[in-house]
Amino acid sequence: MAKRTKKVGIVGKYGTRYGASLRKMVKKIEISQHAKYTCSFCGKTKMKRRAVGIWHCGSCKKTVAGGAWTYKWQDMEVSTRGRGVALLIVISAAPQRGSQTSMAASSVFRPGLFNHKVAIVTGGGTGIGKAISAELLELGCNVVISSRKAGRLEAAAQEMRQKIPPSSPARVTPLTCNIRNEDEVKALVSSVLKQYGRIDFLVNNGGGQFSSPAEHMSSKGWKAVIDTNLTGTFHCCQEVYTAWMKQHGGVIVNIIADMWKGFPGMAHTGAARAAVDNLTKSLAIEWAASGVRVNAVAPGTIFSKTAMENYKDFGPTLFKMSVPFSPAKRLGVPEEISSAVCFLLSPAASYISGATLRVDAGQSLYHSMWEIPNHSAWPEAPEGENLDALKDLLNPKSKL
Repeated sequence: MAKRTKKVGIVGKYGTRYGASLRKMVKKIEISQHAKYTCSFCGKTKMKRRAVGIWHCGSCKKTVAGGAWTYKWQDMEVSTRGRGVALLIVISAAPQRGSQTSMAASSVFRPGLFNHKVAIVTGGGTGIGKAISAELLELGCNVVISSRKAGRLEAAAQEMRQKIPPSSPARVTPLTCNIRNEDEVKALVSSVLKQYGRIDFLVNNGGGQFSSPAEHMSSKGWKAVIDTNLTGTFHCCQEVYTAWMKQHGGVIVNIIADMWKGFPGMAHTGAARAAVDNLTKSLAIEWAASGVRVNAVAPGTIFSKTAMENYKDFGPTLFKMSVPFSPAKRLGVPEEISSAVCFLLSPAASYISGATLRVDAGQSLYHSMWEIPNHSAWPEAPEGENLDALKDLLNPKSKL
């Protein structure tokens, strides 16, 4: 049956906030002759449309103007009221993750949660670090991203700046730093304090590794990974603590890995990440009297465009092989790690310290004694460039 359409107005709590963009997307609403509307008198759904905005109840025989009804549209709950040309769409829920908002992947936390806070995110220009930095910026936090490569860092900062809402107080600042070098770490912390006057959060995400059997691993290769993942993390923790957090408190989150059952093929990073897990617990106790919380996040297998590039030809095989070993039967993406980090940084985690949050869909608990059949029951991964790249990789495409 043909459907009649009509132009509408947009009002309500979120209508004002998102009205401009919604009006561009919503030119008309289709109202079907056979839609089941609810009578406001008897609650029945035997409504028959008589005219624009006029409905007649076949149960109680009353006529209802603009019969109340709701439906889902663009991840929002929409209801109507009024009649004829005055019919209105009333927005009663804000856009959720994936809707058109100011940032690519909208945070689940309230806007302005970290207004005027200052965070250092090492390795903040790519992969997981980039996702963490982007979400912190979305929540109003000033973010200093650091890594060794100035070009990549500046490109990431420029991309993030374009997504910060004009009304937000957040700023992103790229500063190069090799965390293996203690003097460079001191210079980084000094620069941040000079520019922002405080350091509320430290996210130790900087790290790196390469695949190699232990028997073929050179001493130089071993030392490089240990110096980056373990010693570099220690340098950052120590300097931020002594320069600021000892007197003012703060929160530190260390990013480690799923190394609970060993890390064959990457023994160097397995050893380093296990050490950081223990370091996290030690510092949480030593620095508790200063009001410093120290926690860790252990991601499972997380796909990102950066990781694909880092592992080169081995990357596609590695990620494809990993899917069956996840209880979720899909891989994670960086945006699923950033929300965990933001939680640990937030007041919601005010009584959590010395903990390691495993963000791995239960992968670290999964073993061959219990079979999990192939399924698609888990929520989809957040939208974004990493998910798009993962979809391109998996062929035939796996559930995401």
